[in-house]
Amino acid sequence: MKPVIALVGRPNVGKSTLFNRLTRSRDALVADLPGLTRDRHYGEGRMGERPFLVIDTGGFEPVAKEGILYQMARQTKQAVAEADVIIFLVDGRQGLTPHDKTITDFLRKANRPVLLAVNKAEGMRYTSVTAEFYELGMGDPLVISSAHGDGVLDLLNLALDTVEGAQPPALEEAAPDEEEDLGRAIKIAVVGRPNVGKSTLINTLVGEERVIAFDMPGTTRDSIEIPFERDGRQYVLIDTAGIRRRGKVFEAIEKFSVVKTLQSISEANVAILLLDARQDISEQDAHIAGFILESGRALVVAVNKWDDLDVDQRDQIKMDLERKLDFLSFAKTHFISALRASGIGPLMKSVNGAYAAATAKLPTPKLTRALEEAVQKQEPKRKGSIRPKMRYAHQGGQNPPVIVIHGNALEAISEPYRRFLEKHFRETFSLVGTPLRIEFRSSKNPFVVEKK
Repeated sequence: MKPVIALVGRPNVGKSTLFNRLTRSRDALVADLPGLTRDRHYGEGRMGERPFLVIDTGGFEPVAKEGILYQMARQTKQAVAEADVIIFLVDGRQGLTPHDKTITDFLRKANRPVLLAVNKAEGMRYTSVTAEFYELGMGDPLVISSAHGDGVLDLLNLALDTVEGAQPPALEEAAPDEEEDLGRAIKIAVVGRPNVGKSTLINTLVGEERVIAFDMPGTTRDSIEIPFERDGRQYVLIDTAGIRRRGKVFEAIEKFSVVKTLQSISEANVAILLLDARQDISEQDAHIAGFILESGRALVVAVNKWDDLDVDQRDQIKMDLERKLDFLSFAKTHFISALRASGIGPLMKSVNGAYAAATAKLPTPKLTRALEEAVQKQEPKRKGSIRPKMRYAHQGGQNPPVIVIHGNALEAISEPYRRFLEKHFRETFSLVGTPLRIEFRSSKNPFVVEKK
């Protein structure tokens, strides 16, 4: 079992910066703004031959009783319960605060090893920066700089030594390698406008309140990756921030969140575009769908909050889907209730099908035969005295599938004929739920002398 390290502290003490340094990534959003991280965020790290997991948490308010601060505190408390060792981060430049003392009181009762790390201490004398933190009674403070890396290696060494010293040597298990399993996992990005139920859907799939679901747009600001298993199959679910129209992205935090969401779509295998059945399908929904297509991600459309709608409302939504999102005809649409867990089984079946289509292997002989059948049905039109001649096809890539067609004068092929070929290949190879790209490559005429 990999040791689990939780990073805990009040807002803006540098937890996400330390998380990124420990995981050697930029997975956590970092800015000089308090409250940027809200959910708990997992990452993997390795020091030499010693792998570990690290959990980033939001600014901790142990005594919060309601609202978003209470939800964030629940996430942090869950991270503490899962951790083998806790790194309690404080701010060396601001000094000891009453908030730090409140967190200390909670951590004493948590029955977990705690290391006190004084962050942002670059350029400061050790004695002056640590003196007041001895008052917390958490042992010798460790001086670090998350931003510059000072003292981080010593802190990590001590954290791993603390875990290994508290546990008996683990027996080698004949279990499959975790990294190999994760490598085979289907990465699913759940995307949509704010407050359509993305976090609720994640929590329903995982079976716990893994991310904050709160009735307020913009609750999720970062993109959170969650390993998950269903029916013996491995997934990584990505809960993303809601994407607003550009004119409405006022906060600096939201600008970061949009970038992370677009990155998450690009890195996923399958995107679930979540729509709200109680809101009109907007231009922004179409923009999000368009970005998914540009990224080449496999796609499943889910219309949430379908319960409690009458027949007329449901019929109207279905007509709007056909009219406003007709360019998504290749993707399956499901009508679900994330809160009541209805329609989830068929939704995940379509996710599996979309992934299978996106990663399908298309043999060259079958592709060429399908191309010949398409030409027999309908030949490409002449362009002046030139008629394009298609000779053979092969696969040029996966996720999305790319079909490369070779021949002569293929630059003369019209866009409608390209769409005809795409539809034919889709039907022939049952490519449902994935964009399909067709590339034309014309042979050069050896008798044409190029001008220099």
